[in-house]
Amino acid sequence: MFANSQVGGTDVASPDVCLTPPLPAAIAYTNSAAGNRAIPNVQNVLLCGGPAHNMGTVVPQTSGDGPGVVGGVGSGTVMSSSRHVTGANTVILQGMPVTRMTSTSKQNSGNASGSRTEPSQSKVVVLSA
Repeated sequence: MFANSQVGGTDVASPDVCLTPPLPAAIAYTNSAAGNRAIPNVQNVLLCGGPAHNMGTVVPQTSGDGPGVVGGVGSGTVMSSSRHVTGANTVILQGMPVTRMTSTSKQNSGNASGSRTEPSQSKVVVLSA
């Protein structure tokens, strides 16, 4: 799969169930996280001109669940952070496994599970277990 980098890419999680006014009703939303907003990234490894991502990289704010202002049923947050929980354990960047397209993510502070569905770049492929 293609390695993740700061060039772009999108993580998508669905359903992200949040409590929505006027009566706090549980409604499912699709949550997305933009890869080009991620921090911190691996500054000394560039993939197609953008710093690489590892499992320490976090997207501080997601989008798509804004109407659920009462918060996620599992996390109590709305539009919160996204991070990858799987990576290529045999490719290490700055002490942590590199992440790639289809790596599993926890979004809205763990309220929803998703994965990278849009690649950051299409040149560098990570072929490891």
